[in-house]
Amino acid sequence: MYIIKKKYVQVTLIIAVLFSSIWAFYPSNSSDPGYVQAMADFEAVFHETREDSYDNYLITHSEAERPDETIRIEGEDFVEVIGEGFQVVDRFEGLDGKAVITPEEGTIYWDVQIDNPGMYNIRIHYYPMEGKSSAIEREFAINGEVPFHGADLLIFDRVWGNRYEEIQRDDRGNDLRPGQVEHPEWLMMSFKESEGYFEGPYSFYFDEGEQRISLSALREPMAIDYIELYQEKPVKTYEEVKKEYEAKGLKPVDNQFIQIEGEAAVRKSSPTLFPLSDRSSPTVVPYHVSNIRINTIGGLNWKLPGQWIEWEVEVEEEGLYQIALKRKQQELRGLYATRSLTINGEYPFEEMKRIRFNFNRDWENQILGEEEPYLFYLKEGTNRVRMTVSLGELAPVLRTIESSVLQLNEMYRQILMITSNTPDPFRDYQLETRIPGLLDVFSEQAEIIQSVADYLVKSTGERSDKVAVLHSMVRQLEDIVEKPETIARRLDDFKVNVGGLGTFILTVREQPLTLDYLVFSSPGHELPRAEATLIERFKHELGAFVASYTMDYDSIGNVEALDRSVDVWITTGRDQAQVLKGLIDETFTPESNISIKLRLVPPEILLPATLANEGPDVALQIGEDMPVNYAMRNAAADLTVFSDYEEVATRFRESGLKPYKYDGGVFALPEQQIFPMLFYRKDILEELGLTPPKTWSDVYNMIGVLQKHNLEFFLPIDDPMMQQAQQQNMVPNATFAMLLYQNGGQFYQEDNKASALDSDISMEAFRDWTNFYTNYRFPLMADFPNRFRVGEMPIGIADYTTYNMLTVLAPEIRGMWDFTMVPGTEMEDGTINHSVASHTTAVMMLENADDKDSAWEFMKWWTDKDTQIAFGREMEGLMGEAARYPTANIEALQELPWPVDDYNNLESQWQWVRGIPQVPGGYFTGRHLDNAFRRVVNANENPREALSDYILYINDEIEIKRREFNLPY
Repeated sequence: MYIIKKKYVQVTLIIAVLFSSIWAFYPSNSSDPGYVQAMADFEAVFHETREDSYDNYLITHSEAERPDETIRIEGEDFVEVIGEGFQVVDRFEGLDGKAVITPEEGTIYWDVQIDNPGMYNIRIHYYPMEGKSSAIEREFAINGEVPFHGADLLIFDRVWGNRYEEIQRDDRGNDLRPGQVEHPEWLMMSFKESEGYFEGPYSFYFDEGEQRISLSALREPMAIDYIELYQEKPVKTYEEVKKEYEAKGLKPVDNQFIQIEGEAAVRKSSPTLFPLSDRSSPTVVPYHVSNIRINTIGGLNWKLPGQWIEWEVEVEEEGLYQIALKRKQQELRGLYATRSLTINGEYPFEEMKRIRFNFNRDWENQILGEEEPYLFYLKEGTNRVRMTVSLGELAPVLRTIESSVLQLNEMYRQILMITSNTPDPFRDYQLETRIPGLLDVFSEQAEIIQSVADYLVKSTGERSDKVAVLHSMVRQLEDIVEKPETIARRLDDFKVNVGGLGTFILTVREQPLTLDYLVFSSPGHELPRAEATLIERFKHELGAFVASYTMDYDSIGNVEALDRSVDVWITTGRDQAQVLKGLIDETFTPESNISIKLRLVPPEILLPATLANEGPDVALQIGEDMPVNYAMRNAAADLTVFSDYEEVATRFRESGLKPYKYDGGVFALPEQQIFPMLFYRKDILEELGLTPPKTWSDVYNMIGVLQKHNLEFFLPIDDPMMQQAQQQNMVPNATFAMLLYQNGGQFYQEDNKASALDSDISMEAFRDWTNFYTNYRFPLMADFPNRFRVGEMPIGIADYTTYNMLTVLAPEIRGMWDFTMVPGTEMEDGTINHSVASHTTAVMMLENADDKDSAWEFMKWWTDKDTQIAFGREMEGLMGEAARYPTANIEALQELPWPVDDYNNLESQWQWVRGIPQVPGGYFTGRHLDNAFRRVVNANENPREALSDYILYINDEIEIKRREFNLPY
């Protein structure tokens, strides 16, 4: 259970802290003797904190010693393991000695003798073994207990690089985005906070005597050479380093100029950090007015704390160099991006922990240094220069606002428990007396947030939209304190403003920066011009305008046709198309000698193009209603005619193929398959004494407790206007399908000649579904992710892709939520049926394809496990965790970078997934099911009568369509 501790502060002290050097309270090195007490002061001044937070842990152990010794624990000297796959190996991957291989599941324990109790930093020498291409995650415990929140999720990097040393080009002269491949090596990394809120490694307290430490695998395997308890050494300031330069006789070099292209980076921490193409200026190197040139790195992909990029610099002359960067930071107006810089694994001096890059829409040269450029020592030969995303001086600001969000959300839930989410605006609920400390909390938070806003304005020299969010929250809190009787009618605005604070955290936490090149030169050496002249800009814009009429931007990658060729249309986005084309050119075409002409088209073009006999051979990522509709019109090819169809079909569950079966044939293969899961807030349910429901009976019991506290349970409900805007046929509601299938019902009769919704099972399922909205007053519209985030809806059923959204967009509740199987229906034999319906996208072959065998070869390749894994990992590498691919291939989903426990939950639910068949006229089913639902909920009609009326329309449409296509009716 997470408890918010309330501390009341004086605004004068807050302002004094913020407007003095913020780093007096946030030193750069956790091993600094004054760090612990400074952090204690910081916490006492700034914000509330979770009881199990790292801040409280430091306060608790603020008097502990920091022994100046290093204790080494060999990986192979473990005393116990839980799980399988642990193995001691000798000379693994060039290691001189033994190591222990730890799989992606299980726990390993070591005993360590502590003679001098106190606070220690911890580092590990590890090798990132081949896995699912995601960062390695472990939970650390001392004597069976996780010491603080944060130690439950330690992240260890992998190393990535370009697949090829040289940038490849297609046959139209465009550079191809370099694919990223893993370059594993033995790495040393300290245990540190993964969100970037604390600079430097964690400190852990160890008692005297034998202590047992453990690492529990959460994701990905790793080999461990050794673990060390040590003390992080403080980094010297530039002034101190300058004196060392003089003492050693080091001098600035003469007439040296080394330019390293940003895209020439040799190592990265993430596959998202691939080189980019920038055509915003003719000064970017290399440049072409119309063709794609890979010429920069970073951008929006290089924005999350901890991400790093590394370059190798070959130096002929040892000495002191000046470093300049051609950079662009066009995203954070009114703020700044921060990077840290290391050379050969070490900070050159303290100032390089926090390099500020202010907002500028244009490219500019920035020399590292203040009034006088800094000088950096580079040895002769190869030097490794690494730049890492850091929150820098914004870290304490974000921690403050995140803590404010948690406390204001708690106040919101307490208000909600009294007023409900639709309070009477004319009633005075006397909230200031019924909720102890409410106005004190609001007054305190107004002071804290105002101080943060003032600090940001002072540090950046301007007021921006980011700060405006803080000012809006402050004004509202101050007004509420003055007029507490207005809280009820301000509740919606209050929730919006708190949500705005959450968005502020996400926005400021992301620190994008784009680099064109790095220059290592003699001090004062002339740098290349960063800004384009007026004439250069005119030529650039004119050339781009002409190229827009002459270049084919719909075709992706190589277009040269071989003897065997297939036209493929994709209807989603350019990023997906480029990733797919890269995979085609790398693997499919070389292995099959079949060329693919890939075109990116709007989805509505497919039908008219097919009617005009101008359509593709294969269409990708289409809705599940299209293949059968095309098959009825003899426009889709039957895949069962191919001899190896049955073998290919085993890649998918029957539920994924069900929508594409018609008249004895199968007319598409599933690409993606999405189904519902149950999401719940662990912290709120624990506060209420609830557990995730296993059956619908448990749900009914839970609803009363939730509604007593004016909280809500979410069930998925379709928005007809949204479906129409997306030009999709309305699919049957997920909740109704769940209740129907769990009780043995069907949507259509066995011969598909009529609807089966007139059965008693269907009627009861429809009644139970509508009762949630009539008897229990469930909301008809809700933004579940946001309401889940603030705790207003602490539990609900949603597509499992909601997991990706919450992981990325709600970092402040990380560790406070989970997902599991949906509630089921208890059967007569005592088992529980957890059936749900899925929806899918498909790859379809058109009947007019010229070379069906080649088209089938492409479809087999595209739905193969290896291709789906590669595509999924590339998309996640390109766009982050929010783009995790929901593949329909059974084996591929297992290999995508899901944490083990989360994948096991998915796999458990997937076994209960059922597909909804597509029949002639079946588009009326979802539409009229919704119409009947609206009549019951909005017009208070009898559920059985309402559904019966619309079943007549459904059956009439099915009969009309079967007549139209000469089918038995």
